[in-house]
Amino acid sequence: MLLEDKVILITGSSTGIGEATAERCLKEGAKVMLHGLDEAETVETAKRLGQPYVVADISQAESALVILEKTLDYYGRLDGLVNNAASTARSDLNTTSLEFFNRMIAINLRTPLFLIQAAVPQMKKQGQGSIVNIGSVNAYCGHTNLLDYSISKGGLMTLTRNLANALAPDKIRVNQINPGWTLSRNEIALQISEGQATDWFDHIPKNKAPSGKLLQPDQVAAQVIHWLSDVSAPVSGVVYEVEQYPIIGRPL
Repeated sequence: MLLEDKVILITGSSTGIGEATAERCLKEGAKVMLHGLDEAETVETAKRLGQPYVVADISQAESALVILEKTLDYYGRLDGLVNNAASTARSDLNTTSLEFFNRMIAINLRTPLFLIQAAVPQMKKQGQGSIVNIGSVNAYCGHTNLLDYSISKGGLMTLTRNLANALAPDKIRVNQINPGWTLSRNEIALQISEGQATDWFDHIPKNKAPSGKLLQPDQVAAQVIHWLSDVSAPVSGVVYEVEQYPIIGRPL
């Protein structure tokens, strides 16, 4: 098993890619600390997976320490951190505001940074660690209605590369995966709320999904496991695109 006896903290793991990653980690022999924003949803996932959990609003500055301390109090160690939790709220140049921008940066960039800061001393003490940041293909440019989101994910790429360089001597690896359009429960609900038909995911144009289907959370989770595990060592500072087609230079 790729993660046998390793302790993995996964933010945003009550649903979607985070939940699928937690399931994969357990199959690979890991112990997991789950995290979510909605208490009922997080409790339900924790009961199903039989793992401990922490509920915290990562838009709040103190959340990083709360989440990390709960993990260390429960397990006494930390081998892997997956910064997955994020907001995908829509905005463009006309609709964004200072409050909206600050919240997006807090959730998608600030808390991942300070979770890493909180986790690094424990990983240094153990002699190694693996951090995987979950970005987005929107980090390269982004849809016009994802302005603040795209900015935050672009910042996450720089954070990943900078800290991979800084932490390499400590054998702490920092990598990032940038998933494309993924069919999570939240994405299904979001598209329906924006006017799409209830079966919209069965009618995806081939230019959006050459395979005929969107990515599944479990397919993305499989890539997370690779970068968490020693199989990918000693590689660090990689931004890895998880999509069905080339992101850069692809003719539409």
